[in-house]
Formats: sequence, structure tokens, C-alpha cells
Amino acid sequence: MNNILVPYDFNSQAKLALEWSTNLARQMNCGINLLYVNEIQGILFSVFTPEQDEEFLEKVVDQLDATAAKISLKSGINIEAHLRQGRVYQAIAELADELQSSFIVMGTRSNESSNPENNSMAGRNTSRVIRMSKCPVITIGGNKPYEGCKTILLPLDLTKITRQKIAWAVKMANLYHAEIKVVSALWSLKTGEIADKLAEQLELVKNTILQAGIPCTAKMIETPSGAKTAVPCILEYARQEGDIDLIIIMTQQESVLVRFFVGTHAQEFIRIAEIPVMSVVPEDLES
Repeated sequence: MNNILVPYDFNSQAKLALEWSTNLARQMNCGINLLYVNEIQGILFSVFTPEQDEEFLEKVVDQLDATAAKISLKSGINIEAHLRQGRVYQAIAELADELQSSFIVMGTRSNESSNPENNSMAGRNTSRVIRMSKCPVITIGGNKPYEGCKTILLPLDLTKITRQKIAWAVKMANLYHAEIKVVSALWSLKTGEIADKLAEQLELVKNTILQAGIPCTAKMIETPSGAKTAVPCILEYARQEGDIDLIIIMTQQESVLVRFFVGTHAQEFIRIAEIPVMSVVPEDLES
């Protein structure tokens, strides 16, 4: 475990992301890198003179350093501040790669989404970071303060990348001494062969996790008729359970031309979940 990278733009979700990462760093016994990216395009860049821009960045650096020092003193965790210029998502992915970060923790919406029309959308930078990142990205979509990570939700399907998802869930559960709840959703629990296959896999996954020494339960739920995806149903299940602190999903591999993309269901989880979501890039879809 090397370090955690936290993109930081001083908004409320960025502050929650820093709080989340501080607790994760404590479990990992590692440091945090705080990053502010000065976008090289946009209205502020065109309006500011070079002198004004330099003065603005000096204030940003001062605030970033003060934030890092305050949280470091309070938590005992080493926190370093970084300032980069360029496209936000590219700067984040490049620094994470450069520092060999173990995780990126960030809000789903940044100051780019101050427009009310964008409030229901995951920020463009967030989805691009997830697409480009080589390490897992934990996105904070709600406004709930960190209260520990006692229970991890593992949505399950029939894809070949399931065992990678299990490995990550076990790793996170070991870090936090958490339990895992495995859930799978079907449009009908009476769909015969598919339901039987999912039920068999649910039991297999549960037993695998139990054998790893992690408390685990498994449940199959039914998606309401007319629902376009199972995501809202799974999130409603998480809400009703009331103890889910982290959801682990995997992005999907697209082609050799475009390395990875955020799949439809992954995008929906990130967009509407108020529970932190950890997105993991599959190492090999065929494994």
C-alpha cells in the first residue's frame, strides 16, 4: 500500500473525500497526497491576467498547505499538497500513476457541477478519472460524514470478473474488519435456469468469502417490473439494510483501442449512489 491520492477543490464532497481517505490511510498505514488542479481552460483563465492568475494560485497553495497541515496534525497521517496545471482528469490520473497511488478518493461532483442542471450527473472529470486510472477509485456521492466501514456491499452478476471483485471485497473487509453482504438482482426470481445459476454462484461466493474469514451473507432480490436496470433496486436494498458503508463495483473492458470505459451500470451506481462506491478496473476480462 503506497499512498492515497485525493483531488481537492475545497467543496463539500472533496472535504468528505479527504475525511474518508484519512480513515482509509489509517487502516493502510500510508500517507495522503492532496491535489489541486488548475484547469488551463475556461472562463476564469480567459478573464484573469497573468498577475491575477499567479495571485490566485498562491492563495490556493496557501489554503491547500494549511488544509494538509491541519488534517495531518489532527490525524497523525503524513499529507503532502500538490498543485498541477492542465486538464483535471488527466492531471489526476498522471499523478496517481507517477506516485503509484493505491487508491484515488474523490467526490462525484466538483466545482464544475455548480450548475443545477448538472447536479444529477456524475462529474465528467470523475468518470474520466475512473476510465483512465490504473488503481481503484472511491467516489463520494452523498453528503454523509464518514462513520466507519463496517459493511461492504458486493453486487454480483454472472460475468467472468466476479472473482476479482471478490478479492477486492475481501481485501477491503480485512482492512476495516468489516462484513460483506453479497446481493444479486433478477427481474423475476422465477426465471428458471438463470435464477438457479445465480443462486448457485451466490452460495459459492458466500462460501469463498467465509473461508477467507470474513463474515458474509448472500441474498437474491427481485427488480420491479419495468425497471431499466437493477441498480436502483440494489441501492434501495442498501438503503433498507441501513448499514452499508461501501459498494464495490467493476468497470468493463471495451476494446484494445479504448483501454477501459465506465460501463452503463457502473456509471449509474456512481451517478446516483449516496453511499461511497469503489470502482475497480478489471485486470483481464477473460480471467
